Amino acid sequence: MKKNLLLLTVLLAVTVGVQAQKRSVSILGDSYSTFRDFVVPDTNYVWYPRDSVKHNDVVNVRQTWWHQFISKGNFRLCQNNSFSGATICNTGYRGEDYSDRSYVTRHRYLGDPDIIIVFGGTNDSWAKAPVGEYKYADWTSQDLYQFRPALACLLSSLQDRYPGTELYVVINSELSEAVTESLRTISDHYGVRWIQLHDIDKQWGHPSQLGMRQIADQLAEVIR
Repeated sequence: MKKNLLLLTVLLAVTVGVQAQKRSVSILGDSYSTFRDFVVPDTNYVWYPRDSVKHNDVVNVRQTWWHQFISKGNFRLCQNNSFSGATICNTGYRGEDYSDRSYVTRHRYLGDPDIIIVFGGTNDSWAKAPVGEYKYADWTSQDLYQFRPALACLLSSLQDRYPGTELYVVINSELSEAVTESLRTISDHYGVRWIQLHDIDKQWGHPSQLGMRQIADQLAEVIR
């Protein structure tokens, strides 16, 4: 009887301990996920907050989509490696070399999370980066300057580097058809869950306070 009671006590303590642990979230993002003093490393360029509210009314970190999502979902933030203007591939605006800030470069630095949210593709679409062909192995350095092979390399590398981690791809609204379709197709190839955003309110092309709440709510419908 005493042994059974002791076993029950131990099991209860373990169960309570497991339930008390919050799952950690890391973000690999662009300007949509930045906020001054809240990205790692702090040398990453940030877009929020703007000097003028007329440009965008998100002025407090608690108004960002990720802060709301993490707080309301009872998660904890592991690392937010977001870089304003960053592309997934190594080609940036005006055809410049963005290998210093691309997602395929920064994916190595996300800490030790339970969940990784990849929120990108917006700048690849806006910058009209080369789309390239679907390629799922044997990537060359030149391949990584094209969106499709770079995205495939990114998702494959994330699965290799962070085994057992839940991986989600967030697809912005109003992207080019090629980028949107590529994000869905390549995510499906690797069995990665993608979340298509819709009807996001924006100011200067970036989520407003309302848009941030909409993003957080749409992610919460999928990630629980």
